Order: sequence, then C-alpha cells, then structure tokens
Amino acid sequence: MENYRVRCAWDEEAKVWYVEDSNVPGLASEAATFEGLVSVLEKRVPELLDENDVADGVDIPLEIMSLSHRVVHRHAA
Repeated sequence: MENYRVRCAWDEEAKVWYVEDSNVPGLASEAATFEGLVSVLEKRVPELLDENDVADGVDIPLEIMSLSHRVVHRHAA
C-alpha cells in the first residue's frame, strides 16, 4: 500500500493554506485555515485516487505536512 504525501504551505499574500506538493495525482486545493485544508484533503484525496484508478483497499495512508515561514525579531541586548 502506497503512502500518500501532501505538503501544505501558507501563502501570506493570499492569506490561504494551499497544497504545495503531493504525490496524489491531480491534487490542488486551498483553504483559509490549515484545519479547513485538512478537511478538504480528507474528502478530495480518496475521490482523486478513485478517479485515477490508483486506490488500493479501503484505508488510505495520508501524510499531511505543513510549512510556514516567519520572520521573528530579537530584542536588542
């Protein structure tokens, strides 16, 4: 059984989380919150695997990773 991976990133300008990279054929999605994006992925990934005839079995191992870049300031000593 193949493990499916989805790497999500935050777009600061658009203020959305989106799928940056994935080994799920045809996967592209975005949402205002990370939790919202995960909810979409839990529905969309099985649909896409079925559409592409690559679903194997009932359970789908899905690894969802998040990536967020920040600039932090240090206080002067």
